[in-house]
Amino acid sequence: MSIEGAVERAGVPTWLRTTGVVVLGTVFLAVCAHVAIPLWFTPVPLTLQPFGVLVLALLLRPRLAVGTVMAYLAEGAAGLPVFAPTAAAVSGLAHLLGPTGGYLLAYPVAALAIALGARYARSFAVRMAVTAVGDLMILAGGALWLATTTHTTFAAAFALAVAPFLPGDALKVAAAAAAGGLRRVRR
Repeated sequence: MSIEGAVERAGVPTWLRTTGVVVLGTVFLAVCAHVAIPLWFTPVPLTLQPFGVLVLALLLRPRLAVGTVMAYLAEGAAGLPVFAPTAAAVSGLAHLLGPTGGYLLAYPVAALAIALGARYARSFAVRMAVTAVGDLMILAGGALWLATTTHTTFAAAFALAVAPFLPGDALKVAAAAAAGGLRRVRR
């Protein structure tokens, strides 16, 4: 019997199950965000945060994936210490509007795209492709935002916000696609 089946048989209301999934998802994202390595040549730290978004989007239904990511962003906007630590030591809305805010703001869109694509991903290769597209959406959002907030060219932003992260993100995509083979959470 699956955990989900046991919870349903125990008579746990749907709203409570959904709330539990959202809370656990936001905790997972916060933990992934705090696994961070600052890089001296860019304001963008190397974190596991995008990996967390990719995994949640693959495991959760589209509405639940987007809702979980939105709840995470709301927690951070409210000032909870859920985002990756930065050298500027900003929190709340300032973090969302800072140089790395584009990654964060791209999370719900990427989560939706991945979760919708994952509905049709029966093979590892298709999950990899769907996850790679979502990861590229996150990287593009980060680069565009960084270019806008720092008034630099997109080429310079690409060099700071995308290029250094491509090798690590390839590993994150592969690991998330492998984890995405697990059973999806309903609702």
